[in-house]
Amino acid sequence: MSSYKTKKSHKLLEKAKQVIPGGVFGHYKYAIRDTGPVFFSRADGAYFWDIDDNKYIDLMCAYGPAILGYNHPEVDEAAKSQSGLGNTVSLASPVMVDLAETLVNMVDAADWALFGKNGGDSTSLAVMIARAATGKEKIIKIRGGYHGVAPWMQEKGSPGTISSEADHVLTAEWNDLESLEKILENNSNEIACFISSPYNHPVSRDNELPKEGYWHNVSILCKKHGIVLIVDDVRAGFRINLSGSNVAYGFTPDLICFGKAIANGYALSALVGCNALKEAAEKVYFTGTQFFSAAPMAAAKATLLELKKSNAANKMNDFGKKLNNSLIGVANEFGYKFIVSGVPAMPYFRLAEVETKVHFSWIDECVKRGVYMLGYHNHFVSTVHSEEDLATIIQVAKEAFTRLKKNY
Repeated sequence: MSSYKTKKSHKLLEKAKQVIPGGVFGHYKYAIRDTGPVFFSRADGAYFWDIDDNKYIDLMCAYGPAILGYNHPEVDEAAKSQSGLGNTVSLASPVMVDLAETLVNMVDAADWALFGKNGGDSTSLAVMIARAATGKEKIIKIRGGYHGVAPWMQEKGSPGTISSEADHVLTAEWNDLESLEKILENNSNEIACFISSPYNHPVSRDNELPKEGYWHNVSILCKKHGIVLIVDDVRAGFRINLSGSNVAYGFTPDLICFGKAIANGYALSALVGCNALKEAAEKVYFTGTQFFSAAPMAAAKATLLELKKSNAANKMNDFGKKLNNSLIGVANEFGYKFIVSGVPAMPYFRLAEVETKVHFSWIDECVKRGVYMLGYHNHFVSTVHSEEDLATIIQVAKEAFTRLKKNY
């Protein structure tokens, strides 16, 4: 398989730098590699094409949103149909109520729903509701956990933030109940909430599933100390269990944050919660001009119904298991130890017992042959990744390992 050229992408990047700080901003800028694509021209199903007209099997799914694949016909038609009636209007649309009912019926812990645009909207709103309900200020998060770009979430010293904005955020270690208990002992009656993803999926590190009984014991501690338990399901939502990732791990949170995959790429996020927090949720003022846009809500309703109809979580995890086992086997053929962590539908890959640059070189070689991956982030499986795609990925992986052997 020939190696892709990406001259147009990098020429446009230089042009972009004249009018956009960095040329590409936010989390997308960290994905830019010297030989990789930067700008897409179109996308469809499990694939996108860059502006050099190279086709890629996308194992990032736009960092998670494209759970049903790009340009899903039912989802796009739902959004188009609603746009024809109206999108952002001076009143709320009935589709907002329909979507809330869909979530309440689907998500095990949901008695009500509120909406935003990004996952960070949901996490920030969840923290505000927890504070309003408890009258407390401090937040407990997991070390390395990511819950958006709000100042309370960023590390002290991050550009544009002041240290006091993170003073009320306390950090516990993942899977370590003793760490959590120590924080509670030292900060009794000050903790508003505990926020965590359902399993630990940091960047640039192996992902970790919860130990047996971890979430059960966390739930007990939160109830004992009057702490609101928040699950950030923005990244993993609907890929582990359609009723909420917490269901797979046997516990019930007070609030669940959704985003990314909820509308298959249309800009929408959601916060769902229990009746005990409904009054606090009504009192908190958190809004935005586009929060009531109806087309993304219609897309979200169509996405959720399609996920349910297609038994999506099982389908994605089945494909993920095949993908992961295949890559482990191919790596072994070439004498490499290939580590896969996390859940099968969101695998984090790492070449072990080699320098980090070797791992990134293997990723680069795969990308240059049409399989889009990142070296520092978990990947995402969609419902439209096929057996044919799997065969191509395996072939590309073999070619990339062959190249690696020559270079190292």
